[in-house]
Amino acid sequence: MGPLLVSSGAASVLCMAVDASLAGRTFPAVAPYDVTAERVAEFAAATGTPYATGDPAPATFPIVVAFAAMQQLMADPSVGIELHHVVHGEQRFAYERPVRVGDRLAAELTVDSLRQIGGADIIATSSAVTDARGALVCTTRAVLVHKATDR
Repeated sequence: MGPLLVSSGAASVLCMAVDASLAGRTFPAVAPYDVTAERVAEFAAATGTPYATGDPAPATFPIVVAFAAMQQLMADPSVGIELHHVVHGEQRFAYERPVRVGDRLAAELTVDSLRQIGGADIIATSSAVTDARGALVCTTRAVLVHKATDR
């Protein structure tokens, strides 16, 4: 997709949207993340989630490894997404099993779809969060809204 002219009153800004060919692209898995009792307790305290030693990790804990995969997407200069221009629109988790202390997790992100609306890129992603054996633990889905800027 080429430049997009966004008009707001008297001012018009030439914006470049994220390339639509990004849809369907899968990024390499991030480095494994060790789930420790300390990390789970810190996450639970930071999010206000009740947690007792021996319990499964809070339901939103996989965001830690999924966000690392999302940062990899945004750090790729060929993508053109700038974190300070991103609003997190939606997040979902679909579990195969709970996350437990002792797990070693990795996430591989795929851009499921991309569309442009009113000068913004709407980017839907999914991250497959797997354990050390490669078994799927959960799938996270996120929608990011990225405001295109002058490039």
